Amino acid sequence: MDKTRTPKSTRKVYTQNEVMQASLAYFKGDSLAATVWISKYALKDSQGNIFEKSPDDMHRRIAAEIARIESKYANPLSEEEVFNLIKDFKYLVPQGSPMTGIGNPFQVASLSNCFVIGNDDSDSYGGIMKIDQEQVQLMKRRGGVGHDLSHIRPKGSPVKNSALSSTGLVPFMERYSNSTREVAQDGRRGALMLSVSINHPDASDFIDAKMDQGKVTGANVSVRIDDAFMKAVKSDSVYTQKYPIFSDNPLYTKEIKAKELWGKIIHNAWKSAEPGILFWDTIINESLPDCYADLGYKTLSTNPCGEIPLCAYDSCRLLAINLLSYVKEPFTKKASFDFDLFKKHVAAAQRVMDDIIDLELEKIDSILEKINADPENEEIKRVEKNLWLNIQHKANEGRRTGIGITAEGDMLAALGLRYGSQEGIEFSEKIQKTLAIEAYRGSVNLARERGAFAIYDSEREKNNPFVLRLKEADSELYYQMQEHGRRNIALLTIAPTGTTSLMTQTTSGIEPVFLPVYKRRRKVNPNDKDTRVDFVDEVGDSWEEYVVFHHRFKEWMLINGFDVTKNYSQEEMDQLVEKSPYYKATSNDIDWLSKVRMQGRIQKWVDHSISVTINVPNDTPEEMVNQLYMKAWEAGCKGVTVYRDGSRSGVLISNSEKKEEVKEVQLGAFPTKRPQVLEADVVRFQNSKDKWIAFIGLIEGKPYEIFTGLVDDEDGILIPRWVTDGLIIKNKNDAGMTRYDFQYKNTRGYKTTIEGLSHKFNPEYWNYAKLISSTLRHGMPIDKVVELVGSLQLDNESINTWKNGVARALKRYIVDGTEAHGQKCSNCNSENLIYQEGCLTCNDCGSSKCG
Repeated sequence: MDKTRTPKSTRKVYTQNEVMQASLAYFKGDSLAATVWISKYALKDSQGNIFEKSPDDMHRRIAAEIARIESKYANPLSEEEVFNLIKDFKYLVPQGSPMTGIGNPFQVASLSNCFVIGNDDSDSYGGIMKIDQEQVQLMKRRGGVGHDLSHIRPKGSPVKNSALSSTGLVPFMERYSNSTREVAQDGRRGALMLSVSINHPDASDFIDAKMDQGKVTGANVSVRIDDAFMKAVKSDSVYTQKYPIFSDNPLYTKEIKAKELWGKIIHNAWKSAEPGILFWDTIINESLPDCYADLGYKTLSTNPCGEIPLCAYDSCRLLAINLLSYVKEPFTKKASFDFDLFKKHVAAAQRVMDDIIDLELEKIDSILEKINADPENEEIKRVEKNLWLNIQHKANEGRRTGIGITAEGDMLAALGLRYGSQEGIEFSEKIQKTLAIEAYRGSVNLARERGAFAIYDSEREKNNPFVLRLKEADSELYYQMQEHGRRNIALLTIAPTGTTSLMTQTTSGIEPVFLPVYKRRRKVNPNDKDTRVDFVDEVGDSWEEYVVFHHRFKEWMLINGFDVTKNYSQEEMDQLVEKSPYYKATSNDIDWLSKVRMQGRIQKWVDHSISVTINVPNDTPEEMVNQLYMKAWEAGCKGVTVYRDGSRSGVLISNSEKKEEVKEVQLGAFPTKRPQVLEADVVRFQNSKDKWIAFIGLIEGKPYEIFTGLVDDEDGILIPRWVTDGLIIKNKNDAGMTRYDFQYKNTRGYKTTIEGLSHKFNPEYWNYAKLISSTLRHGMPIDKVVELVGSLQLDNESINTWKNGVARALKRYIVDGTEAHGQKCSNCNSENLIYQEGCLTCNDCGSSKCG
């Protein structure tokens, strides 16, 4: 049972200010890291009382619990030894759920980061509803969930109920997606992965679901692609889909042109970053758990981020090793990697991860205890209870772990190696190979001390490609494993480390640095002293600009004698970067095909999978996405996702409405012929001391054209302040030239027309307005139009003020929940921004900036 149920009255409660001050000192003034730790990981009760003053307290909590488990076994690690491994986020970094849940008596939740659930081959409504309830039950305990839909019969198949034929996959995608969005996890949303086999006859509908339906906003989607399909694509031949999938006696078959369906995948991935691709034969052929498929370990799907392929009711806990900490004399010509210390810590990491499984089993006991004590009747509780019993069985029997790495980009820079170079790729592979060998050695040693996982059978694994690579690399380890078995059925992964990398103050996972240096603004209050004003925004607020360095870029500067206190110009910053090991090594610099090759090389030493996204510019052609996906398959990657900058805008909508998508489809890729009469909104605003007005013509509520300028311009716009809408009418003057008139009804209901709207404002404003109106008429998503307007490099202050006014006027039409790309929160520097009621809102710290 969980031994951590300390009464709240015995714990010291800290104020928010005490915790913030201590955390800022811990993170050396890094307010973002401090805020993330306090909001996500500091020990709290349901009333918000905080019981940990700094991450040292959290690490003490975790170390005490792991040491308690260690004491049950031979050769135990002491609490101090564990603490020294995890303190300061320096070496071993447990990921989200373990960091939050270990030793936490206030939360009845799992320590597992991710789960997969499944239904065998049941496609009944009862089976489908059971999965729906199971995913909700897991998400409320902090788990991300994946499941596969290949068992659902295709659209149009006969069914023995009143419907007569099946509706296919898509309605159930929407059901599961909606359930996910309903589940709150301490302020978070549930995370879901839905997958389907390309062999399923409804695969095409699945691939289009997030494009055409606009409803599956609560799930990531990935397609399981087999080698036969890929070969059919390359040879431009026919591929046969079946239901049940890959059946020798299918109930339904469908012949398709593989290249056409592949083209749809490429187009949709190019346009919306989904679906992701899972190269299923590679996953299954390389999978050690699938050597035990007949015993319940057949891989069905992956977790939401794609790095852990799992069988039904299995789960995984994650831990990352901070690679930067093993570089001796970093950022110097003497820099080297401490392989001896690294090997020692990998063995310790495997030990700690096995201990966390025991802690998870205690947590599951607590969950089952709570379920049994709940007042609902047994019939209601049965699904949840059986779910956790199944998960408990798999965790205890297979003892799966998920050890990965973080700070790859910083490690390479500290060694003087350029990310993506041949030398860099080879060194990254060497690191991962060492990690794999030492983790498996650690698991074999644990099998000697604690016993192998219950169903270990060396005969089943003898032809597994991963095991054969281990045998070739270290035959002694292989024969030791044959003799003693190993403690864990599978061990390794590379997961995203988003918030934890903020606390390690390093690059994330195997990703390169995003930007080594950039400028940030701080608002200047009227009473502030000893400040300078570098920028005044459209609402008149003053801002001071200052340079922000990536933590390890700053470390490079200090080691190499550069002044970190200077307020560098952009030219000086560029020159600094050119001198550094981060030059040509940012996420925008990396050759994408090199990144795929690097992933393939590393993947050979990861028994699960790797979560990695290939970021490409907005103007990347579809053919490049095709090449990247094809190269990923050829390189032996297990999965791949390509994100084209800005590609989700106007497609992924986080609220339940799909207005933005419908309008974009109706406007299409070509100009819609302008009706003679358009409904219009009138928007007023103030930039600095100037009063502005905008007339925005609408088609079905979406901006189609814009006229804007100063209210008190020379010709002037005489319109009452109460007028908020009207009509924009296209007419011709006596000379046959087109003009645009604005018409509104006065308080008595009489129509009033302002003629020549397009000539009432500064001609320069009108010329730019025509350009912007053209982009609106072509169906460009509103948030991208706002970004375009903001990026215009205009000559004088007046026209730049006009530019800001246009952006403000258009922001109110951006659908709530639309992701904002290429911008950072001015409060916490997060990129997790969305538009809400026309304002940029940060999902991480909650701050909002309008205008």
